[in-house]
Amino acid sequence: MEFSAQQIATLLGGALYGNANAMVSDVAPIESAQAHHLSFITEAKFLPFLETTKAGVILITASLVKPSEISVQHSAIILVENARGAMGQLLGIVSKAMSPAKCGIEQPCFISEGVGVPEDAYIGAFAYIGKNVQLGKGVQVYPNCYIGDNAVIGDRTILYAGVRVYAHCKVGADCILHAGVVVGSDGFGFEPDAQGVNQKIPQIGNVIIEDDVEIGANTSIDRAMMGSTIIRRNVKIDNLVQIGHNVEVGESTFLCAEVGIAGSTKIGKHCILTGQVGVAGHIEIADNCIFGAQSGVPNSVRKPGMYQGYPAIDAGNWRRAVVGFKQLPEILKRLNELEKK
Repeated sequence: MEFSAQQIATLLGGALYGNANAMVSDVAPIESAQAHHLSFITEAKFLPFLETTKAGVILITASLVKPSEISVQHSAIILVENARGAMGQLLGIVSKAMSPAKCGIEQPCFISEGVGVPEDAYIGAFAYIGKNVQLGKGVQVYPNCYIGDNAVIGDRTILYAGVRVYAHCKVGADCILHAGVVVGSDGFGFEPDAQGVNQKIPQIGNVIIEDDVEIGANTSIDRAMMGSTIIRRNVKIDNLVQIGHNVEVGESTFLCAEVGIAGSTKIGKHCILTGQVGVAGHIEIADNCIFGAQSGVPNSVRKPGMYQGYPAIDAGNWRRAVVGFKQLPEILKRLNELEKK
């Protein structure tokens, strides 16, 4: 697809400077872009590239430059409130044009008798749709998906290849579940008997995923022992995340790759758990908490803020502690010398 600078500026509501007729058909980083590329700048450190870039159209966050400072040669510059967000908006349009929603039922697949498939839905080859499943308008069920009995899939939700949604689980509208996601597998519930043999505790609850949730490849969300494991609206989950039974993840929270959350823990709204963060079970995390990579959270966190380390503490204190840790060998050496004296 090809867009002019004027079309892009109009679409984004941005202020256009330079060649309004510049045409772009691809995207690239500012440092390597060519005349047919659209690029963007969201940090001041990239502004010097304006002197050398060949990009045809450049989106810039307006707070970084003053209009009087803009010197345009061959490029078109569009000032927008948030260049990264504007770029995402454009890429969404291009993505839909390149990969339009599919429609129809491919064969072979299995759809239980009585299940209604909306006219604008897509069911890929080798998909299995169980009894009493409810499929919303425009759903996209890619090949080799499994949807268990009594499950609900909301309007316009996409299940990519190999997704498993177990019986009685509910997925809201406008969700995206990437390849290999498992929703509703049994929670890790066992209890030793008098002889010390681990006996399984049946997991009879379900998983509820609210609207506008995206879940990365090979993530697993366990069904509740009783009640529901709940993923609130607008949560974004990366690849390879494990969410235990009866967990609740608050609205608009980010869970990055390899996060693990043990059972019955409640994560607040607008939190960010970065890579490999581990959270113990039966605790609560306040709204607006950020945890640095590989942090361990063994206890409830009641106060919003940035945390790091194990056990996770205030990130500033953790950074100072790490500096001290690096100095320990020298400190021990000096201590030994003092003791000898």
